Amino acid sequence: MKILFINSVCGVGSTGKIMTSLMGMAKDAGYVVKAVCSSVEPIKGVESNDVIVVGSKLDYYAHNVASRITDHEGLYSKNATRLLIKKIKEFHPNIVHIHNIHGHWINYQILFEFLKTSNIKVVWTLHDCWAFTGHCAHFDMCKCEQWKSHCLVCKSLRDYPQCYFKGDVYNNYEMKQKSFTSLSNLIIVTPSQWLADLVKVSFMKKYTVKVINNGIDLNVFCQYQSDIRLKYHLENKYVILGVAFGWGMRKGLDIFIELSRRLDDRFKIMLVGTDDNIDKQLPKNIISIHRTNNQQELAKIYSAADLFVNPTREDTYPTVNMEAIACGTPVLTFRTGGSPEIPDNQTGCVVSVDDIDEMERQIIRICTENIYKRENCVNRAKFFDANLKFREYIDLYDKLASDGGLA
Repeated sequence: MKILFINSVCGVGSTGKIMTSLMGMAKDAGYVVKAVCSSVEPIKGVESNDVIVVGSKLDYYAHNVASRITDHEGLYSKNATRLLIKKIKEFHPNIVHIHNIHGHWINYQILFEFLKTSNIKVVWTLHDCWAFTGHCAHFDMCKCEQWKSHCLVCKSLRDYPQCYFKGDVYNNYEMKQKSFTSLSNLIIVTPSQWLADLVKVSFMKKYTVKVINNGIDLNVFCQYQSDIRLKYHLENKYVILGVAFGWGMRKGLDIFIELSRRLDDRFKIMLVGTDDNIDKQLPKNIISIHRTNNQQELAKIYSAADLFVNPTREDTYPTVNMEAIACGTPVLTFRTGGSPEIPDNQTGCVVSVDDIDEMERQIIRICTENIYKRENCVNRAKFFDANLKFREYIDLYDKLASDGGLA
């Protein structure tokens, strides 16, 4: 039995690492596997003969520029996609597992027309909302619900995938709906219940939706002894940690800046994933760490913190929440997306989006009263074991391979 995995990147980024991990586990389970990805990022974690690269970097940049002008993300790269179809036919997969097909690299109309006529079983893991909107990948911040009926006017054209002109969200919605509802052998997987609930009221509601949470490597993300507190002179401080890659309004940078003004000298905020531009926005009482050398170093930072605060305003199922809890650190987050699904009542707290007053109160309460125990966090982390989560995918493949059922 053969499985073809499709994603914009391979072995890099969160979705790329998920795909290559699944490929490895599927191969160990006896499947023949091959990956499809774009040419824009380095390929890691797989043998070169197990990868089909779609198009050239020139194709990618042409698609990128054109979509920024026309708002037609996923409608270029026609020749590259036709060539891909020939290679898919040669591989002759029994199952196609799609991840991200946005990202300026593949033509979704051509791909889905082939999948419709080939009758191949398809698993599609949605990592965001792009598939059922006329433009955007997330819409929580702009509080848009047009996608439930029909996208007409988009407030998020400047957000990924960016368009700098008037946009074409009405036609995009029509074209996506036509392509993405054309398959008879499709099952949708989401990493959070929140996203599954959205799919069930979108134009893709006719399909079976299965929740398989993302996971983390518990051999890496676990409790460590570290010298972080000594290094930054934090021996008698409550350390409030934030970790993000792409700090800004969406990740709640402004919340941390405001908290730094409100919290007294007992507290110290530390942000990881910053850069020189972010540093210019930060007050001097926030510790800024641009990057860590490896995941173990990041785990040591998590382990040194008293509380992990995630004021994200849009997120599907934030990995950083899982990583913090696995390192023994409780989580305080906004009630948005799939973020509240990760901590339970023994390992964290959830407050309403943008309620900074309540967030401040909870930070003080959690730290000074030592409400959440590290051993409870470590026990909760067993639920995040990536091997268990990936095993759910293997079970799904096995079911599709054995009885063909998609229910």
